[in-house]
Amino acid sequence: METVVSIKPLLASLVSLVAVIPIVLSGKRPNLREGWTFLAGLIKLGLVVSMLPVVLAGGTVQYTLWEVLPGLAIAFKADAMGMLFALIAATLWLVTSAYSIGYMRGLHEHSQTRYFSFFAVALSATIGVAFAANLFTLYLFYEMLSLATYPLVTHHQDGEARASGRKYLTFILGTSIGLVLPAMLIVYSLTGTLDFTAAGILSGTTTKTVIVVLLLMFVFGFAKAGIMPMHGWLPAAMVAPTPVSALLHAVAVVKVGVFSIFRILTGIFGVDLLRTLGLGETLCVIASITILAASLIALSQDGLKRRLAFSTIGQLSYIVLGAALLSPKGMVGGLLHIAMHAFGKITLFFCAGAIFVATGKKNISEMVGIGKRMPVTMIAFLIGSMSVIGIPPTGGFISKWHLLLGTLEADQLPMLVVLLSSSLLNAAYFLPVFYRAFFCTAEESLFPAKIEEAPAWCVAPLVLTALISVGLFFNPQPFLRLAEMAVQFCVGG
Repeated sequence: METVVSIKPLLASLVSLVAVIPIVLSGKRPNLREGWTFLAGLIKLGLVVSMLPVVLAGGTVQYTLWEVLPGLAIAFKADAMGMLFALIAATLWLVTSAYSIGYMRGLHEHSQTRYFSFFAVALSATIGVAFAANLFTLYLFYEMLSLATYPLVTHHQDGEARASGRKYLTFILGTSIGLVLPAMLIVYSLTGTLDFTAAGILSGTTTKTVIVVLLLMFVFGFAKAGIMPMHGWLPAAMVAPTPVSALLHAVAVVKVGVFSIFRILTGIFGVDLLRTLGLGETLCVIASITILAASLIALSQDGLKRRLAFSTIGQLSYIVLGAALLSPKGMVGGLLHIAMHAFGKITLFFCAGAIFVATGKKNISEMVGIGKRMPVTMIAFLIGSMSVIGIPPTGGFISKWHLLLGTLEADQLPMLVVLLSSSLLNAAYFLPVFYRAFFCTAEESLFPAKIEEAPAWCVAPLVLTALISVGLFFNPQPFLRLAEMAVQFCVGG
């Protein structure tokens, strides 16, 4: 396997951080400010894509910035797993930046320069997590993301936003400092390293009891993954502007959580160790409880963004379940769901924001007949819903198909039932929204028949992500190939 030493992984992370300077300096010239945002996004995406051929050829791109202690360095590695996540984040930052213009200007939001600045810092941290070569580097960028997203969650600066911000930090920082940090110190004391390796680093170092405790500390400590009961921050964070909810709470923040868990399970514990100790079943139970409970709670939510939030909590545990199955198909499905869910769910959040910009409505009960006024937005909502449910022809079908095959491969029929039941619940809380938007009588409709969509800057991104969700059904590359390569590296077949 070819190893290329290059500064590109570091640059891919830092480019948006450096862009904060011109964004702030251009605060009084909105067009120039957003221009810097797009330029940084294009450079970031270009750097990520430039490493893709090496990774697809089976190689890695590595760079060590600083060795803090023996076996403890700030180091970067672009491999198949990291590349999959980085491609998603870099692509959707550009799309969300375009959407943000329509949303923030359409609502005449305050502090837009601060908003775009912290957005850029958050994306820098996300790419840093994606390309982290070890647990130490991942942890540093994980915490950076927590701090960078706090001002975005509290953007409105009212009482509700501040209360939600406190809850957000309590969950996110409290668990990472109280659980992940000590677990990381224990691992380093046992092994003398925190590097991610194909077979893990904990095998033969300690007792099963210690392994179980460490596993639970990591799984619940990475609270961005939204595993119950560490999920309360996510619905609270929905007070943020919709572009924040869309990218950070449907893609970046939450996906950093499940990506971190995936890295820990495969690179620190190792698939063989988890299988030998029978810990996959334990993780399957934890994930399945979250999947079903979150789906049931979503059914009762009238606020559209809150329904999407609880849906996200359940969908995140699909990814954890894929890893916990410890079967090649299941793990491929879990990694692939990072991509497929990202495009489907960001479409749904974009639709929720477009509805709010155009009508000021937040609750599903207030959206009866809205399809006649906003047909493009609601058709995109249907496509996003189909992808999250797992209905063809959308990308979500591909990832859920692999997850279902993974349950059979692992001989976990109860998990097969969980996945199928959850998909039915997904349909139960999404499809009625679309149905009532179009199929209602004139008396029931709360909107005039006149077509009046949100501004083009809001509508174009949601159309694009909806089309990508459909396109991924017909051609799931390069995400499927990257997922298969990552799993092959971890399980050796």
